[in-house]
Amino acid sequence: MNRRTPLQSVILYGLVLLLVLFCLFPFLQILSTSLKHPIDWGNPSLIPRVLHLDAYKELLGLMPAQEVEVPASIQRLLENPALSDAQRQAILAKFTSTESVFPFGRYMLNTFVISFVTGICATFLASLAAYAIARLRFPGQSLMANGVLFVYMVGGVLLMVPLYQMSVSVGLASSSAGTIFSLFLIYLIQTMPVAMYMLGNYFRTIPFSLEEAAMMDGCSRVEAFWRIILPLSKPMLFTVFIYCFVIAWNEYLFASVFLKQYQDFHTLPLALQTLFTSKNAIWDRIMAASMLTLLPVVICFMLANRYLSGGLTDGGVKG
Repeated sequence: MNRRTPLQSVILYGLVLLLVLFCLFPFLQILSTSLKHPIDWGNPSLIPRVLHLDAYKELLGLMPAQEVEVPASIQRLLENPALSDAQRQAILAKFTSTESVFPFGRYMLNTFVISFVTGICATFLASLAAYAIARLRFPGQSLMANGVLFVYMVGGVLLMVPLYQMSVSVGLASSSAGTIFSLFLIYLIQTMPVAMYMLGNYFRTIPFSLEEAAMMDGCSRVEAFWRIILPLSKPMLFTVFIYCFVIAWNEYLFASVFLKQYQDFHTLPLALQTLFTSKNAIWDRIMAASMLTLLPVVICFMLANRYLSGGLTDGGVKG
């Protein structure tokens, strides 16, 4: 067995370190800019001179309401005795900033709900379909197993116009609820093929003798699936859920078409693009919003590490 020399080890680890730094540098740059004061944006250093957290406070709704100077013309209008107290308060409310310029919390909630529901439904439906392909025998099984990835091979740009026309023709695009439901179905179409492929391959690694033993004890095939297959497949189920969740969380193309006219239901990728081209496009706010958008994905992968382990079926069958 050939062993690396100390020089080769140093070169190898050095190259790995350079690759890691190359991959992390954009994220470090985003974090650095989000923490810099506007007067410090020209500083090329990754370390801010002064830690500036106002962008994060503003996005998270932690900034107190700010009073804006009332113009003299409005003050003269308020002195009109014909105005009621309620009318004066309504006019003054327009000159008080009570909410964030960029409603980040609302957009994050929209994205989380759509992504979470997509991940749960796609994982559940894919597990049923993958089990049928992996365990059952029926006509066209091979064709279905090999053709299920065909949808994934077709680019989203090619499907965008036909899917939107279908949504309009059936009346779903005429309301916000129908549009969101259409977007949810599209995310299912995008994620289920690979989810079925991953789960099907994993189910084949589970010994069929475990199911036979359960059925000999009186379980039906459905009960064996719920009590044997799914518990043993927790690592892959969680992995598939994370995959579907991240795909829906980062999706922009279909959201930009379906949700464009419903601003209150924008997802984060669409909202960030709108923020970048708006008059409120301030660099620290944009970078802070980008970091907060990235944070749930990082947390999901950190939580997934405890499930990404194999060998759960080892020892399940005695030799």
